[in-house]
Amino acid sequence: MARILLGVTGGIAAYKALEFARLATTSGHGVRVVMTPAARRFVGAASFEGIVGAPVLIDEFERDPMRGAYPGEDPPGHDPIGHLEVAANADAYLVAPASANTLSKLAAGAADSMLTTSFLACAAPRAVAPAMNDRMLADAATEANIETLRSRGVHVIDPDTGPLASRGESGAGRLPAPERLLEAVESLLPAPSGPWDGLRVLVTAGGTREPIDPVRFIGNRSSGRMGLALAERARARGAEVMLIAANVALAEPAGIRRVDVETAAELAAAVRAEFSRCHVLLMAAAVADFTPEAASPDKLARAGSGGIELRLAETEDVLASLAAGRRPEQILVGFAAEHGAADIARAREKLSRKGLDAIVFNDVSRAEIGFDSDRNEVTIVEAEAEHAIPLAPKTEVADAILDRVESLRSGLHSKRG
Repeated sequence: MARILLGVTGGIAAYKALEFARLATTSGHGVRVVMTPAARRFVGAASFEGIVGAPVLIDEFERDPMRGAYPGEDPPGHDPIGHLEVAANADAYLVAPASANTLSKLAAGAADSMLTTSFLACAAPRAVAPAMNDRMLADAATEANIETLRSRGVHVIDPDTGPLASRGESGAGRLPAPERLLEAVESLLPAPSGPWDGLRVLVTAGGTREPIDPVRFIGNRSSGRMGLALAERARARGAEVMLIAANVALAEPAGIRRVDVETAAELAAAVRAEFSRCHVLLMAAAVADFTPEAASPDKLARAGSGGIELRLAETEDVLASLAAGRRPEQILVGFAAEHGAADIARAREKLSRKGLDAIVFNDVSRAEIGFDSDRNEVTIVEAEAEHAIPLAPKTEVADAILDRVESLRSGLHSKRG
């Protein structure tokens, strides 16, 4: 994973930097922390050291006990200049919170602290997350400093709007949630290298909604978690990943392009627009089989007559139509959410009828797996075999599915050879 240098300045939002450090560390990143003297008035260095497992640096003249190395690495044999080495080894540098004072110094190129000198010396992607009172943020000088940094290629993570530190005040200037900060930093990192380098993977996730009227729809309970897990694990293998999300409230993993859709028709159009570029299609979204023949332009009122009649029409079977026109080297994987283990026969029938390479059978009659759960248990059905994946976190299930995709791709190469 990456080496992240975290700069913490003096501001009440410094407590969120502690959570950022924890999230980054538990995500597998190595984190080093530099603080301004003012930051110590809001949060202690010992707290960061306990979280990241490395000493915090505050003064540019102090010796770094780790000699610029990051947690999990061996320090070099020599004793390098601290503010240069810790910056040179970073894959990304985030200043959060970035106070108005520090933004001014960074924009001016000042080098009067461990934070500012290491920022100047860092050649890796750099990001700042401004956090302050809304009036300070709106001042022309602060706005100019932010734009100066932006124009120099520094990534600016715009602050949120909401309650501020001063009692009773609200406005722009809140430091974003640590999860958003980590996503922003991870998006700046180079694409991971792996066995799927150069592979383009198209993933659908979530569940479509077919409108009955402006406020009602026919839908399903799919959260999109399985599709997101597939996207994240494919990206980790080095693939270029495109995610088409149908009504997914969850954030996509870093480094993944995303298109949001609502209906089956919108999903079909989005998939068709990207399909020609992809090598692998993972159709994890729960796509409606039926849609109202005509949605009412107005909200339907209770008529008092005992109900209404709703006529449904079949939606397009986009996966089958794409399979019919696919290139020989493309791999298509469908998903079948069936109710009851005996319905695996239906999954095999879909595999044949749709012309797919594999179909992932998911028994949604079991409350502990499937929709809205972080865990799943599936059977991967292929033309000549079935592979049972036991109950596990969806990220592990995703890896098992991608392992089968890799095997299917290897089989195609062997046939061509």
